[in-house]
Amino acid sequence: MATRHLTMEDFQGIMFAAVGGDGANFVSDTDQEFEDLGYDSLALLEAGGRIEREYGISLDDSVLTGAKTPRSFVDAVNTAIAAGTAA
Repeated sequence: MATRHLTMEDFQGIMFAAVGGDGANFVSDTDQEFEDLGYDSLALLEAGGRIEREYGISLDDSVLTGAKTPRSFVDAVNTAIAAGTAA
């Protein structure tokens, strides 16, 4: 069975859910900083919690505070998934 990974589209949906459907579309520009997209640290914490529950992983705080762009966040999550960082 293939390991499930977080796609940019999945992350976009999770971020929209985290902020109540009112957010920027970053799928086409994955290297723009979250701050420039209008997302704050609370939105990332909420998204991180949703990802942990959905993917059965535990994310290090550095993922939630260190990732500055959607691409870096998704890459860090997929690294945790590949490492099997189970919750």
